[in-house]
Amino acid sequence: MKKNVLSIAALLTAGTALALAAPLSASAHVTASASSTAAGSYSVITFSVPHGCEGSPTTAIAIEIPEDILSVTPTRNPYWTFELTKTPLDPPTEDQSERVSVVTYSAETPLPEGVRDTLELSVKLPAGEAGDVVEFPVTQTCEEGETLWVGDEVPSITLTAAEEGDGHGAAATEDETAHAEEEVAPISSTQPADDVLARVLAVVGLIVGAAGLAFGVAARRKATK
Repeated sequence: MKKNVLSIAALLTAGTALALAAPLSASAHVTASASSTAAGSYSVITFSVPHGCEGSPTTAIAIEIPEDILSVTPTRNPYWTFELTKTPLDPPTEDQSERVSVVTYSAETPLPEGVRDTLELSVKLPAGEAGDVVEFPVTQTCEEGETLWVGDEVPSITLTAAEEGDGHGAAATEDETAHAEEEVAPISSTQPADDVLARVLAVVGLIVGAAGLAFGVAARRKATK
């Protein structure tokens, strides 16, 4: 009887462990994080690859770029090579006739199961509204099989409100520049006058001092006679 109780307890424990492990494994998917989420800003998107395909090492990661992202620059990773797939723009812009539609990173050596890595892209985010979701579907290819990270598990970021400037950094507005000039102008115009006044006072002081010294010497000589 005691052995049966222990066997049942062991089975329950194993079942609980498997039940807990399954959702944890499923949740560890390829994710995206951004250095900036402001609409229209330049941002570095980091894609985290936490595991292989059901235990098989990862050999390639293909990242699909949304149509409204026209500027894409891959970051070099010493363990991966990359290839850009380009698509013609229809219609083209004044300075651009095609865009990067897919960035494919290929591992120099397959990324082992249980070892994570990150891949980065510098992009200019679309000029959307706060709350818009920008999705980057990913195809993870392994030595055996592949995994599509799409739908509910697609790597994505959520845009926040646009910031002033061109995305590279905040720029001063015309009002701020004018205000700064108003504050600086009086200082620069009064500095020469203050300098002249100081020089005049210094000269007057020297003259008064010399006159006082001469008067004192004369008075002393008169007193000794």
